Amino acid sequence: MLSALAFFFVMTSYYIVRPVGNQLSGAVGSQSLPLFYGAVFVVMLLLTPVFGLLVARFPRRQLLGWSYSFFILCLLAFVPAFVVQDRIGARELGVVFFVWVSVFNLFVVSLFWSFMADIFSSLQARKVFSLIALGGMAGAIFGPLVTKFLVQWIGVAPLLMVSAVALGLALILLLRISAQHDRQPGSHGEEAVGGSLWAGVRELWSRPFLRYMALLMLFGDGIGTLAYALVADYAKAHVIGNVARTAFYNDLDLYTNILGALLQLTLTPWLLIRRGAGWGLVLPSIVNLVLLAGVAWLGGGSITVFGYGVSVLVVLIVTTRGFAYGMTKPAVDSLYTRVPLETRYKGKNFVETAVWRFGDLLVTSSVNGLHAFGLGVAGLALLGTGVAALATAVARRAGWSPDLAPDGPRVIEAPKPPQK
Repeated sequence: MLSALAFFFVMTSYYIVRPVGNQLSGAVGSQSLPLFYGAVFVVMLLLTPVFGLLVARFPRRQLLGWSYSFFILCLLAFVPAFVVQDRIGARELGVVFFVWVSVFNLFVVSLFWSFMADIFSSLQARKVFSLIALGGMAGAIFGPLVTKFLVQWIGVAPLLMVSAVALGLALILLLRISAQHDRQPGSHGEEAVGGSLWAGVRELWSRPFLRYMALLMLFGDGIGTLAYALVADYAKAHVIGNVARTAFYNDLDLYTNILGALLQLTLTPWLLIRRGAGWGLVLPSIVNLVLLAGVAWLGGGSITVFGYGVSVLVVLIVTTRGFAYGMTKPAVDSLYTRVPLETRYKGKNFVETAVWRFGDLLVTSSVNGLHAFGLGVAGLALLGTGVAALATAVARRAGWSPDLAPDGPRVIEAPKPPQK
């Protein structure tokens, strides 16, 4: 329950920040996304050994405390920049803020799940991770609701202060959870993970499961980034003004997270417990395949949902993200409980940051190039259908990778000594 509550505040903080950053991409359209993601990818490559060094040298409580405190201070430092956003320019501020939000994801959201995979066994994870994720999904719904209410009243910049308060509450709870776990027999929370600072990169080449996860991240990110780029063009053409764009992206997050919460309350727990975490990877890939085939057939038009005309691009991005957050993410984090400690922290974070952002850069650059050759929404969706088919095959291999530990109680590992 404490973990679910902590993740509630983490995701509340993150989903207040997300629409603030997304409105910058909506202001410039998809043609500037390669610049944004290119800067993020370079920074992620530079930060990979830094994160590996921190994990290798510092105990878990210090890593959590210092990382979260740093980002709380950063949130407060960005407030003056957003007060003068029009003077700085959406493109210039967007590059800086996109980089920062991506680093935020590395040290806050991803570190949270590395911590969870550390303190729960595989059997426990299959039972409780969907519930912990549901706490986060509640925060991911609450954050957009808070943003929707406050952005009209206080504007964009003060929202970052609200996000900082939520992140501070999450830090307090995580330090309490870590202290409780450290008192249990076999806990290594007072010791550093150890090992090499480059272990995250090395693990990618030496562990089949991690290679499958990297491929799955690239394919899934390709589909998600394709939808994001198309929606960015839609927002630039149809949604005018900083506040209106923030509200538009906020609504996308709200509907996405409602769908994710419904999945975590119904289908996801049943699937992970009865059928195993592997099916939590396969089923969302099949859903993506069907959705993209539908967009390829319908093009960029609208469909009627509950009596309202809705762009098929909105349906695509909400559904793909809803399944990613509501099913794929709990399944992935359950599987990471069955890998060694160093893989759980360093390898996982390398896949979820550097590999992820490389996919962003690759897809957005490709979308711009394909646009230049006259390929429209239907053609891009048809290419995405092929990617979804490949993702389904890789998901099947990842969920049953031969190097995963047996699905049972965890054997306590001794931390590796730091390497110079």
